[in-house]
Amino acid sequence: MDNVLRHGLARYLSQEHLQCLRQVRIGVAGAGGLGSNAALMLVRSGVGKLLLLDDDVVDASNLNRQQYWPRHVGQPKVDALAELLRELDPDLDLDVRRLRLTADNLPHILPLCPVWVEALDGTEDKRLLVEGALLAGLRVASASGMGGWGGPAMSKRRLGNLVLVGDFTTDILQAPPLAPRVTQAAALLADAVLEMLLDSPPPQN
Repeated sequence: MDNVLRHGLARYLSQEHLQCLRQVRIGVAGAGGLGSNAALMLVRSGVGKLLLLDDDVVDASNLNRQQYWPRHVGQPKVDALAELLRELDPDLDLDVRRLRLTADNLPHILPLCPVWVEALDGTEDKRLLVEGALLAGLRVASASGMGGWGGPAMSKRRLGNLVLVGDFTTDILQAPPLAPRVTQAAALLADAVLEMLLDSPPPQN
């Protein structure tokens, strides 16, 4: 069967760009509001290889901002997200791992992808991934400040191999995580990855 998504993408992107997007495996650490939205945007944009990591299950409280539906409640997030991604692109090269990144498994997981999306909840988990990726010479996109409504405008900041997105002000613990701003931050993450891939492609994995 013809891949409808890829057929449609050929209308907007050159074959060179499409090939570049399909050759590099992108790691998405966290499949919540940031990770689930960013992963779908990346696949919609032509990314052909993903590694998904998360150890959580879909809860009713996730449906307000994460790319899941009521039928997914109770399922592992990585499995539910994989279902949606494969429906969108049946030819997607998808590595799904239900686990939490730790200091012990990080050295084995990080080298699998030259580019990472940091979409984790805990401060320590975020620091573990970002610092580990940068020390390994990998590229990473991370988010800070995205809760509530209204608020400061979001932007991207580049610091070497690290791209930070968000408003850099809002404390997610003090502001409710709602779809508009969470999705906006996820879009900036996905855009940062596309910029990394298309403007200065990393080595293939």
